[in-house]
Amino acid sequence: MNLATGLILAGAVVLVLILAGFVVAKQYRKVGPNEALIVSGRKKTITLPDGTKRKVGYRVRLGGGTFVRPFVEKADVLPMEVIPLTIRTPEVLTRGGVPVLADATAQVKVDSAEGAVHLAAEQFLGQGKDGIRDVAVHVLEGRMREVIGTMTVEDIYRGRGEFNAKVAETVQADIARMGLQLLSFALREFSDTQGYIDALSKPVISAAKREAAVAEAESQKDAIIKSSQARKEGEVARLQAEALIAKAQSENEAKKAESLTFVNQKKAQADFSYELERHRLGQDLKKEESKVKLVEKEQAIQIEELEIRRRERELEANVLKPSDARKYQIMAEAEAEEFRLQAEARGKAEALKLEGQSEAARIKDRGMAEAEAMAKKAEAMSHYNEAAILEMYMKVLPEVVRGVAEPLSKVDKIVMISSDKELGAAKVTSQVAQVLSQVPDVVQALTGADLKKYLRDKLSTEEKTAK
Repeated sequence: MNLATGLILAGAVVLVLILAGFVVAKQYRKVGPNEALIVSGRKKTITLPDGTKRKVGYRVRLGGGTFVRPFVEKADVLPMEVIPLTIRTPEVLTRGGVPVLADATAQVKVDSAEGAVHLAAEQFLGQGKDGIRDVAVHVLEGRMREVIGTMTVEDIYRGRGEFNAKVAETVQADIARMGLQLLSFALREFSDTQGYIDALSKPVISAAKREAAVAEAESQKDAIIKSSQARKEGEVARLQAEALIAKAQSENEAKKAESLTFVNQKKAQADFSYELERHRLGQDLKKEESKVKLVEKEQAIQIEELEIRRRERELEANVLKPSDARKYQIMAEAEAEEFRLQAEARGKAEALKLEGQSEAARIKDRGMAEAEAMAKKAEAMSHYNEAAILEMYMKVLPEVVRGVAEPLSKVDKIVMISSDKELGAAKVTSQVAQVLSQVPDVVQALTGADLKKYLRDKLSTEEKTAK
């Protein structure tokens, strides 16, 4: 083995080692602590949380790195970090039949338990955080609507913690079957479009205002009573003094005054009774009118509530249910189209691979045949002497002459102008002859073969043989 062969072998070994190192470095996949690496391609037996065992075509790596075998395995990343959610429900009827709107926030993530990671990988691999977020939002929205339907507005308004606990309890089993974990849930906003929640606070406000007005009236009443008593005592003392003076003046006038006082009292009592009865009748009439208006308002509210329920049912039948059905149909069609495209891609890749191998074999066979023919031709020509080579030149010479004269056969018309007396056709012939006479010189200049000498020698040999 010489030095050149040793260098070639050493270079080939180094190149193979470099390629092997590149392949190993490229196929070693790493993920962060908030990601899971799912390596698919080989069968593996796993133990489920209930103790059963089953075979799957992948293995899981939580954080760190692992070697992915080329051509037989592929790696995908499953996100493990916290995913924030915002849930908004449309108008939902409570247990009391009041339509309300709810706005909540939540945080979910893929559970780190081995069984949960397997469930999440089988359902969300390739969808990323957006796919997990969409599914979790739909599940939480449905459970929120379910819990709202079991509670009244007052229960939700005064017990948000109880509402949050119920939603978290009902949704935990659903998302656990997907390999997810609910970290937190909180009701952020709670409102209605009918003013029911605002009406809940009005009685409390009215009661506070009423108590304040009553206290103020009681205070004013006490002040008026005390002032009246003081004025009464003063007036009585004055009247007693005047009565004593009047009694001394005339008892007749006293009796007349007493009679007049009695008459006036009776008249005042009669006037007061009339006014009192008139006010009482007016108050009774107003109470009856208020009752009639209240009944009319209650009937209008009931009619409005029935109309709202009818519209909600119509909306659910005409919009929500067809939308849900269309959504699931689109999801099924998208999954079928994805499977079809993957199958077509695998089939096309295999066909291209077989076609490339066939084309490479055909090109290799044709090249080897051409190389063998050229080698045999070269070997045969190496045995030719000068006479044989000149003989070959002579055989191809007519083709050369034909190639020189061929352009003239394609000319439709030639117009020649000459000052000498030679005819145009004769001149064309002479020029063609001139070109042909230069062919032996051209062959000698290109190949070194002297055709003129070969012809003279050949003709002289034939003459000697004839003599």
